[in-house]
Amino acid sequence: MVTTAVNSVFLDTNILVYASIPESPFHLASSIALQEHYQRGNELWVSRQVLREYLAVLTRPQAFSNPILTPTLVTAVQLFEGSFRIAEDNRRVTEILLNLIGQVPVGGRQIHDTNIVATMLAHGVCQLLTHNVHDFARFSQIITVLPLNTTPSATP
Repeated sequence: MVTTAVNSVFLDTNILVYASIPESPFHLASSIALQEHYQRGNELWVSRQVLREYLAVLTRPQAFSNPILTPTLVTAVQLFEGSFRIAEDNRRVTEILLNLIGQVPVGGRQIHDTNIVATMLAHGVCQLLTHNVHDFARFSQIITVLPLNTTPSATP
């Protein structure tokens, strides 16, 4: 039986990408969000899938940056491995994934997001920080989607 960790937050790939690239329009928002979760004592989680997606995204041109050099990305992923809890993709994740795709209409690229949710559930993490709220709305009955706050705070 997996227990739910109330103070655990799973990080979607876009949060890591934005926080890593100063030229990103959401760099400040994602950096602040990460800092706030650390300050609250929340345990931050990623999966091997998120790490692979991070590498895939940043090795190709983005609207806000050129591809990042491989040594820089290797260092970043190693830093993530030391900074975040890693949710391993295992048989339980696959069982939950298959159950979810039988319950929620998904297909194509949506399977990747569904696998993130399956990974979260397998490891007892019920909160997801993401900028892509719409992608995870279909799972709002089983996880809490925490939107990246991209509006400036009124507090200095």
